[in-house]
Amino acid sequence: MRSVVYPGTFDPITNGHADLIFRASKLFERVVVAVAADTAKAPTFDLEQRLSMARTVCADITGVEVVAFSGLLVTFARQMQIHVIMRGLRAVSDFEYEFQLAGMNRCMASDIETLFLTPAEQYTYISSSLVREIARLGGDVSSFVAAPVHAALQKTFG
Repeated sequence: MRSVVYPGTFDPITNGHADLIFRASKLFERVVVAVAADTAKAPTFDLEQRLSMARTVCADITGVEVVAFSGLLVTFARQMQIHVIMRGLRAVSDFEYEFQLAGMNRCMASDIETLFLTPAEQYTYISSSLVREIARLGGDVSSFVAAPVHAALQKTFG
């Protein structure tokens, strides 16, 4: 079975993430959305909330499973018997960091490849951090996230 893992904090999952997950589901039989439990970031939503939102957003996409992971991504990928990591590239500014991550992962696990996908043009400017900031400041983020995610943001930020 052709599988891919799409890791991230998904704090929160955005329409850009959903676009990449949907498109990956057309390329792979199994898409594992891996929600990071260990992160240097201070997430707005706890792990269970992030998992719940991702599961809700991905519920109608065939072949997608949403799971939590901790530790090294390459270790998790091997445990899941997955040999492809998918990462999204929105802009040139993402490339340097993602290129570095891919290189480090390749050094640790040469049997695992990294695949980069770019989101549809209407999602290239969306990031979880910008969505959170706009929501925190009272802005409307309904066009950037699914309705249940929007409701969670409104509950969190008022």
